[in-house]
Amino acid sequence: MSALAAFSPSAEPLDLGVMASMLDAPLGSRAAIGLVVLATDQTLEHEYRSLIRAPGIAFYEARLFNDAEITPETLRAIGPRIAPCTELILPGLPLDVVAFGCTSATMTLGEDYVFDQIRMARPGSACTTPVTGALAAFTTLNVGRIGLLTPYSPLINANLARYFQSRDIGVPAYATFDRPDDREAALISVASIEAAAERLAAQPGVEAIFVSCTSLRVAEAVTRLEARIGIPVTSSNHAMAWHSLRLAGVADVMPEAGRLFERGIA
Repeated sequence: MSALAAFSPSAEPLDLGVMASMLDAPLGSRAAIGLVVLATDQTLEHEYRSLIRAPGIAFYEARLFNDAEITPETLRAIGPRIAPCTELILPGLPLDVVAFGCTSATMTLGEDYVFDQIRMARPGSACTTPVTGALAAFTTLNVGRIGLLTPYSPLINANLARYFQSRDIGVPAYATFDRPDDREAALISVASIEAAAERLAAQPGVEAIFVSCTSLRVAEAVTRLEARIGIPVTSSNHAMAWHSLRLAGVADVMPEAGRLFERGIA
C-alpha cells in the first residue's frame, strides 16, 4: 500500500518542530528607497521599476491621500500628510533615500518644507523630490534653459516656470495639456507627450526638455526622443529615480535609460 493511500485525513499531524533557517541579505542590499506616492498616482512605481532593474535595489511605497483635482489649495493640503505617510514605509528598518512623489506640491510647499516633513519620520535618510532631482539633473547635464511640459492648469504651469526661473533655470518655452485631474493626466498618451516635447525642443534657446508630473508616462520614450531631437530629455519620475540612485551611492551607468543615467551627480 502506498504512503498516500495509507494516509487518513483524520490522522493526527506529525509535528516536525522548528526547522533550521538562515537569514539572507535583504532585497535592498545595495539600496533601499522609500517612495511617498500620491493616492491618485498611476505611474510613479511603474516607471521606477522600468528604469531601475539592477539587482539589490528595492523600492518600498506608501500612499498619501490627495485630492484628484490639482489646485494650489489641494497641493498645500498635502503638506501635513507627508510625515505620517513616510512613517508607514518599513517601520524600524533602514531606508537609504526617501523620495516624495509630487512635483507641483514640492513647488507649492517648498523643498525645505518637504524635507523637514520626511526627516520627522526618517532623520537618517537622504531626501529627494521631482524638483530636487530635476535641478540636480540640469546641473549634471550642464543645462541652463529648459522647455517645460506639464498637464497642470495654466496657472500652476506658469507658477512652475517662475519657480525654475527663481532657481536660475531659464524657461524659454513652456506648454500644458491642461488636464488638472490627476486621474486623467495619467492617461495622456506617450505619443501626445512626444509630439509636444518635439514642438518645445524646436523653440529657440531650449537646451533640454523637462516633462513635469509623476503621473505622465515619459521613461519609455526618453532614449528615442533624445535621438530624435538631439537634446537631453528628463521628467519628474525619470530625474527623481536617477537622483534616488545616486543619493543611495549606486553609480551604475544605464545608457538604455537616457543620457542622464550615464552620469553621476555633478
